[in-house]
Amino acid sequence: METIKSIIEDNGALYYDSEVVSENENRIFRIYITAKDGVNLDLCAKISRIISPILDLNPPLSGAYTLEVSSPGIERPLKKAEHFRGSVGEEIKIKLINTDKIIGKLNSFDGEVLEVIEEDGEHIKIDIEDIDKARTYYKW
Repeated sequence: METIKSIIEDNGALYYDSEVVSENENRIFRIYITAKDGVNLDLCAKISRIISPILDLNPPLSGAYTLEVSSPGIERPLKKAEHFRGSVGEEIKIKLINTDKIIGKLNSFDGEVLEVIEEDGEHIKIDIEDIDKARTYYKW
């Protein structure tokens, strides 16, 4: 995976995450990338063409699969510390393990604790271990 991350970075993007999904009985190995200036179809296709032969030699899973390179989207999941770190200043939506829901601006993240400013201006500190699910949030 380090080779793939290096290739992605050499092409002006950052590795965000990957997953294996099944859609219509087909397995898909999906790699998510981000870029400072945004991710477009040309960038995804370029990176896909470069890493596809590498994955042919060292498959990420056994059996047939399709490779997809994609943006994680405007409302992207936040799973890792680096995801939270990279989302400081953005609106986020959090579901805590105790089922409470919080929506607000991610003000800071120190690697363990997030500070979120809710719409009413209240500052809330949340331990990353207390989060069930989180994602960036776009007010449509």
